[in-house]
Amino acid sequence: MSKLGRALFRVHQLISSVAITNRNAIFASSIRSEPLCRSHVGWVSSFSSNMQSLNIDLSNEESKRRLFNRLVYRSKQRGYLELDLLLGKWVEEHIHSMDENQIKALVHVLDLENPDLWKWLTGQEQPPEAVNINPVFSALHEKVMNNLKSHAAPETRAIPGQPWVRGWDDIKRGRDSPISGNQ
Repeated sequence: MSKLGRALFRVHQLISSVAITNRNAIFASSIRSEPLCRSHVGWVSSFSSNMQSLNIDLSNEESKRRLFNRLVYRSKQRGYLELDLLLGKWVEEHIHSMDENQIKALVHVLDLENPDLWKWLTGQEQPPEAVNINPVFSALHEKVMNNLKSHAAPETRAIPGQPWVRGWDDIKRGRDSPISGNQ
């Protein structure tokens, strides 16, 4: 029983020391007037880049190369294959001709969530005005819509404003065909 009592006493000491440390950290951060955690702004995730912390230094070639490589990597490795291909190729083609404002606009596009960005670029949903006036988004949207118009038959595309829910075998409407999609 004494072992249990000593263990509980040690746990109590540990919790008390952590509470004192946290209280001191909170007091120190309030003196510096810095928040301990970053707040969420709108629909941008907490892991997105903060424009104040984004260091866009185009003064020398080394910093420009690092920034370009980081943005190309972010555009190619989003985890959404369609966007990886679309954004990666577009960014590779255009990043060397971008100025500081266009790079900031690109970062705003890269901070958008994948499903929303895909729906907005393909015309399934109307983007918010803040996204719609972004010059990088506008260029990407124009490229996607031109590709759809030139490479996809109108009957295979969804109605503007409607999601793409049809499957590869929807054209088969026989007795044994699925009701919808490729089930």
